[in-house]
Parts: sequence; structure tokens; C-alpha cells
Amino acid sequence: MDFRLDSIMAFLTFHALNWSSYLVIFGSLYYLRRRLTNPGLIATQTFEGDLLPLLLLIAISVTGLCLTYSYQFMKGFAYDFLAVIHAVTVIMFLIWIPFGKFFHIIQRPAQIGAHIYKKEGMKKGMAICPETGKPFTTQLHVDDLKIVTKQLGFDFSDDEGNSHLDLSPEGKRDRLAKAHLKARLEGGNLFG
Repeated sequence: MDFRLDSIMAFLTFHALNWSSYLVIFGSLYYLRRRLTNPGLIATQTFEGDLLPLLLLIAISVTGLCLTYSYQFMKGFAYDFLAVIHAVTVIMFLIWIPFGKFFHIIQRPAQIGAHIYKKEGMKKGMAICPETGKPFTTQLHVDDLKIVTKQLGFDFSDDEGNSHLDLSPEGKRDRLAKAHLKARLEGGNLFG
């Protein structure tokens, strides 16, 4: 695509990051206002988990806009200093935000490993829940989970040699409901 350097298209294209910064500032201020005025959000939020990320997004956008202001209106005055400040805010944001860019270094190989583990487990067969009679995960997964939990000091087996880990989530809920019903019946008070 070709366009003249003094055209509106050039102005819009070369300032795309600035337009993005304005949108990020607007969006962050909107959500910051909600975080500071909504009683439900105030009750559950933390500064470092909810407010700090928004403040860092605003700081990144403002320092980025300062770079443009410096080279367009101040003939590059303090540009080096502003560039360092902008880089520091970006780095703080990337390090602070969980599941940010750096998390992919760990997440992608783990995701591939989990996929391979699941495929290998399917080759060895599925685990059938003794309560529901339905397959719910691979038998390899259940067997490995039993080993890991025992190594961690947890033993989920009962007196008959069965394990709580052999149950699917639905099977566990069924057993829990039956145990509650039995306790209520034995206590003589079904509804209280």
C-alpha cells in the first residue's frame, strides 16, 4: 500500500500506537473508576491484584505518549530519560502481571507435555468411575495421582483398598450426597 507522507492515512498509521495508548488510558480509567466505586468489587479486590495492573497500564501509555510529545513538540528534549522510564514501566508490567509474556516460557512446553501425557494415557485406557460407571479420565492419570498424593503424605484409600481418587467428580458428589443423607437419617432429622 502506498500513501503520501503528508496524508491523513500517514498520520493515522504512524500514530497507531498513540491512538492505542489513548484507548488503553480510557479503558483503564473506566475500570479503575469501577474498581473504586463498586461495593462488590471493593469487597473482593486487592491493590496488587486489581488496582496495580491498571495503574501500570496507564503509566505505560502515558510514558509512551510522552515519547511522542518529546520528539514532536520539544525537539527530542529529555527523550532518552523518557525512553528509559517507558522501558521500566513496560518491564515492571511484564514481570508483575501473572500469565504475561514471560509466563509463555513455562506455559507452552507444559501445554505440549500435558497433551502428550493425555495421548499416552488414552493408549493405556480410560479410568471408569465405580460410582457412575462412566469413563472420566485416563487410568495413567489416576495411577500417577495416587503415587503423587502418597508421596505428599495423603492417603485417600479406604479400609477395603478402594481409593477416593478412583471416583469421577460426579461420583464424588454422589458419594458425598449419600453420606449426608445417611448422616441425616441416622440423626433422625432429615431437614435440619
